[in-house]
Amino acid sequence: MAVSIIIKTLNEEKHIASTVEHALAGLAGGEGEVIVSDSGSTDRTAEIVFHYPATMVQIVEPAQPSCGIGGQLGFQYAQHDFICLLDGDMDLDPTFLTEAVEYLRAHPDVAGVTGHVEEINLVNLEFTRRVTRNAPENRIGEVDRMNGGGVYRREAIESVGYLTDRNLHGYEEFDLGIRLRSAGWRLIRLDRRFVRHYGHVENSFRLLLRRWKSKYLFGIGEVLRGAVGKPYFRQMLSELPELRLWALVLAWIVLSLSLLLFLPGKLLSLAIVLGLFAFVVLAMSLRKGGLVMGTYSVVAWLFHAAALPMGFLRTRVDPQAWIESRRLGDEA
Repeated sequence: MAVSIIIKTLNEEKHIASTVEHALAGLAGGEGEVIVSDSGSTDRTAEIVFHYPATMVQIVEPAQPSCGIGGQLGFQYAQHDFICLLDGDMDLDPTFLTEAVEYLRAHPDVAGVTGHVEEINLVNLEFTRRVTRNAPENRIGEVDRMNGGGVYRREAIESVGYLTDRNLHGYEEFDLGIRLRSAGWRLIRLDRRFVRHYGHVENSFRLLLRRWKSKYLFGIGEVLRGAVGKPYFRQMLSELPELRLWALVLAWIVLSLSLLLFLPGKLLSLAIVLGLFAFVVLAMSLRKGGLVMGTYSVVAWLFHAAALPMGFLRTRVDPQAWIESRRLGDEA
């Protein structure tokens, strides 16, 4: 049961030792490999990984960090028929790989198998929704994507060209899932734990700003751009209900700018725009149970809506092209 475990990292010195140790422990009989796929860490991540029997590969210019680059970077160095994808702050359940590979061998039409992601820390103490067993990301059985990673069949990945799209700053699991499903493959979530995830605690507004700066919010526009002309484009539109909300918010932004630019009375136009904003915030505050929650929701809408066209208009690199990289240790 040889598995290539790909661990995606970017400045994960706090948890990478535990992640690598759990990954190595999960390789039954020591068969397989652990590949740490690094997007340019500047902390002690590489130094820590050096002490383990793991391969570390890292992007070099002109490659740029993104959510989608890590998986594909690791995949282009992976050697085995089964690929396990993890983040650098996840601890693999030691018995998961054996069960997942057995399931894949017994079901040749299944491209990937995952399980439950057990959250140890909430990423955002104030507004992160607590995930229940009935939430979409915890649904058991056939799923449309494997958020948080899982075990993939190499044959399935090769049939759709690549593992993850280096152009995407978000939605890379959704993109992979729709490409696989469009090609006739299935994805399955087993009713058992896959990993423990040690997320970072962060203020909501700060997290929103960080996601803007890292271009994470551009992901939905980027995934749409990548699907243009593909047979699954219309299916993608129907499977992303948030697009309708962002379209409405964009229309609201355009309306507000139009009032400010073209309405003769500037004070009147400003009053209308501010009044409309206050009304929406008030409505959301009543729905969310508090002014801070309502304000955050509306501000987040505006950020996501503004990011949609910016992501869509970004220049793309061929996702199947070799990612510029080096294997750390080869220089010695």
